[in-house]
Amino acid sequence: MSKDTKTPVTDPAIDTATLLIKCKDQAGIVQAVSEFIHRYGANIITLDQYSTAHEGGQYFMRLEFALAGLSEIIDNFEASFEHTVAKRYEMEWRLHNNAIKTKVGILVSKFDHALLDLLWRHQRGLLDCDITCVVSNHNDLRQEVENFGIPFHHVPVTKDTKAEAEEKIHQIMAGNDLLVLARYMQILSEDFVSRWPMKIINIHHSFLPAFVGADPYRQAFDKGVKLIGATAHYVTADLDQGPIIEQDVHRVTHRQGVTELRAIGRDVERNVLARAVNWHVQNRVIVAGNKTVVFN
Repeated sequence: MSKDTKTPVTDPAIDTATLLIKCKDQAGIVQAVSEFIHRYGANIITLDQYSTAHEGGQYFMRLEFALAGLSEIIDNFEASFEHTVAKRYEMEWRLHNNAIKTKVGILVSKFDHALLDLLWRHQRGLLDCDITCVVSNHNDLRQEVENFGIPFHHVPVTKDTKAEAEEKIHQIMAGNDLLVLARYMQILSEDFVSRWPMKIINIHHSFLPAFVGADPYRQAFDKGVKLIGATAHYVTADLDQGPIIEQDVHRVTHRQGVTELRAIGRDVERNVLARAVNWHVQNRVIVAGNKTVVFN
C-alpha cells in the first residue's frame, strides 16, 4: 500500500477519493469493496474494472467515491480497508485523496515543444497537478519557463559530473510525486531511476520499439515509413523498455521530407506525453509487470 502524506487543500474535491486495486481474480471482490464503501456512508461515483482471467487471472479496479469529511477519517478508513478487505484478497492497493494535487517536476534539454505544451495546459487548468519546477542541463529555456511563473534550475551534465548532477537533481526534485522527461536528452542512471520507481514518465520520439536511438526521423525517412509516432512510458533501468502508458501515430507519405516528419512527430509527442501525464495524475494507471492497465 502507498499513502498520501501531503496536506490537503481547501477545495470541493476534498470529499472525493480514488481507489486503485490489483489482485488475483476471484469471486466476491466487487461486493466486498462496495459493501465496505457503503458502511462508511460513501457514494460510489465511478467503478471501472478489468480482468485477465483468460491469461493468468489478475483483477484491476479503479473506483471513485465521495464521502463527507474524508480527510478527517482517511487514516482510519485506510487501516480498516487493509484489515477487512485488502488482506482477505491479497490486494495491492492505493487510495488517493483527490483534494491533494500530484506534485510534478519536469526535466528537459533544448527541445521545447513537449515542455511548453505541458506548461500551457497546466496554466489553462487542463492538467490537474502542481508543476513545481523545471530542471535542464542547458540554460536555453529559462526565460520561457519563468514566463509561466515556474522555477527553473540549470544543472549541467558532463561525463565526469553525471553522478554529482543526478544527486543535485534528486535533491531539487525531492518532494515531487512524479518526474516527467519532456525530451531530456540524458540517460538516467540505474541508481537514480531506482529512487523513483514508476514515478518517471518519458516521451520517446518513435513508436517503440522502432527506431531506437539518435535521429529517429532521419531513420524513418530513410526507411520510407508510412506511419510515424511517439511512445510515453515509465522509466526503468532497461533503456526505453519500461511499461508503456500511451502511444499514437500519424500517417505520412513519400512527399514529406525529414523536416516535415520532425514537425509532425513533435506534435504527436507533445499530445502523447500530455495524455500520459494527465492519466497518471488522475490515478488512471495501474502497472502490471511490464504492462499498464489504463482506465481512460
